[in-house]
Amino acid sequence: MEYRIEHDSMGEMKVPADKYWGAQTQRSHENFPIGVDLETMPREIIRSFGALKLAAARANHLLKPEKMTEEKLSAIETAAKEVTEGKLYDHFPLVVWQTGSGTQSNMNVNEVIAARGNELAGKKLLHPNDDINMSQSSNDTFPTAMHIAAVEALEKKLLPAVRVLIDTLKRLEAENQGIVKSGRTHLQDAVPISFSQEISGWRSSLERDLELIQLSLEPLRELALGGTAVGTGLNAPKGFDTLVAEKVTEITGLRFVTAKNKFHALTSKDELVFAHGAMKALACDMMKIANDVRWLASGPRDGLGEIFIPENEPGSSIMPGKVNPTQCEAVTMVAVQVMGNDATIGIAASQGNFQLNVFMPVMAYNFLQSARLLAESILSFNDRCAVGIRANREKMHDNLYNSLMLVTALNPHIGYENAAKTAKKAYKENISLKEACVQLGFLTEEEFDKVFHPEEMV
Repeated sequence: MEYRIEHDSMGEMKVPADKYWGAQTQRSHENFPIGVDLETMPREIIRSFGALKLAAARANHLLKPEKMTEEKLSAIETAAKEVTEGKLYDHFPLVVWQTGSGTQSNMNVNEVIAARGNELAGKKLLHPNDDINMSQSSNDTFPTAMHIAAVEALEKKLLPAVRVLIDTLKRLEAENQGIVKSGRTHLQDAVPISFSQEISGWRSSLERDLELIQLSLEPLRELALGGTAVGTGLNAPKGFDTLVAEKVTEITGLRFVTAKNKFHALTSKDELVFAHGAMKALACDMMKIANDVRWLASGPRDGLGEIFIPENEPGSSIMPGKVNPTQCEAVTMVAVQVMGNDATIGIAASQGNFQLNVFMPVMAYNFLQSARLLAESILSFNDRCAVGIRANREKMHDNLYNSLMLVTALNPHIGYENAAKTAKKAYKENISLKEACVQLGFLTEEEFDKVFHPEEMV
């Protein structure tokens, strides 16, 4: 491999000749051989850094044109856009497990944009610190990149995925009107419910999750940029924070504002905790929905078997013909991963000491993984399972009329205790509720038929 020599405030470093990064990135690359190739800084963070560096350059050009000249801005514009478009991923080798402030990743971006800009200019025009990092600090850029990436992940990926599944459930709800089945509580038989009512519960849960995530988006729109090192805004021109937030909005097409209190923005991560909590709520509901679906589809002969779901692949290497609810299983695994990520994010957010939180990379990594996994698993579950759910009307009818809990309909006519005696006799002797009730002398056959209508119990 060919190398070139780069230097920083600590001296010279050998850097791969075909890479845009510089000495500080190389030091981090060598000092943190942890999770290399597997747990590099999320690409969403890299793209968000590109957007904020472009926004900062545009704001600096307006506020400090003598330092951020047209020539410099032009070179930064092209290089930063390449970063936001994902064209330079090979030049961002750093892992999540680095400094907790994300300083090395900030410098990685500064060095790459400077080197690429200089290449475009054909001369040594840009300096990573003096130009690309102008009016900024790692301490305000990394939390800003986190918020940009989080808002983008939620607005552009997760929320649209949830809406797709909601629409599918609305269709299923309409298609299954009038089908009555046995309800279940405590995993035991319960009074009847319509299948459309059961589906409406799934749909309403997702709609509520949608509302909670949308609510959590608002605090994430506040950006720390402009606070610089400790929140005082040292070395940033007056009005930079407001202007740069406007520029980020223009560049990303997503709404952002400057954080009201930069001291809070640098050290507290409660916005991410709150937003991830909403994602955890979604994960909990997806766990419940996926479990309901696989239980209802269990069998095909020895389980509940009340619904049919698509058969996507063989389910066993030894049992011919076996097909498993694999999409449900994928969703439930994602759900527990999100729940684990929530614990990590909560603990990390509690580690804000004095003027900075130094657990930010792991928070970003876990948050974005949760958003990505939820969105992708929901779409996969929708496309390969939910859209193909069909009611097994015959099995639903048989289970309904075999349920002892239909005896609840008799409460107003024979009383709770007599109804309980009826159910227990029917169960013990394996006879129908009607036979048990008549044998016990509580109702005649004609009286029983007059008051016993399971389909009307919903």
